[in-house]
Amino acid sequence: MAVEDKIKWDKKYSENIDLLEAREPSKAVVNNYKECSGNRALDLASGAGRNSLFLEDNGFEVDAVDISKFALDILQGRSKYNKINPILADLDEFDLGEERYDFIVKCNFLDRELIERAKKALKIGGVMVVETYVEDEENEKKNSNPNFLLKKDELLEIFKNGFEILEYKTFWNESFEKYRMKKASIVVKRLA
Repeated sequence: MAVEDKIKWDKKYSENIDLLEAREPSKAVVNNYKECSGNRALDLASGAGRNSLFLEDNGFEVDAVDISKFALDILQGRSKYNKINPILADLDEFDLGEERYDFIVKCNFLDRELIERAKKALKIGGVMVVETYVEDEENEKKNSNPNFLLKKDELLEIFKNGFEILEYKTFWNESFEKYRMKKASIVVKRLA
């Protein structure tokens, strides 16, 4: 595990506890979770688990993976049905397996190689939601690392082969976030 990343995120969460407040799940998750037939889900970079908790409430068994033990402890304390499996792991090293999950969520964290691994971890007929920040001149956080920002329509390109696009949109991020930033969200179903 990347010790520096673990320390960074535990420190960030412990010093900014408002980042772990209970939040509404992603609208893309809410609007599309019924599109898959199974109930095994994966929430990548789950943080305090706004999407994991929603999925658990709707009958899913969820592997919630994050590098911060601090965030996972908060998530575990909020779980009502004991259907969330908190996994402390560095996503650079975490084995997602192949065709293991019916529903995969990856929000607010861009790692292009991880998206490719997640595509393989999704069962045929499974649904994936990817939602994160996009390059835009009106973004308030001007010092964002460009490697962590999507290019215009990049998600459409990533999922052009082997996936049916169920939903794609760009929008301004949620009001609870610190900086006003443009986001893109895609919901896809694996065809092959």
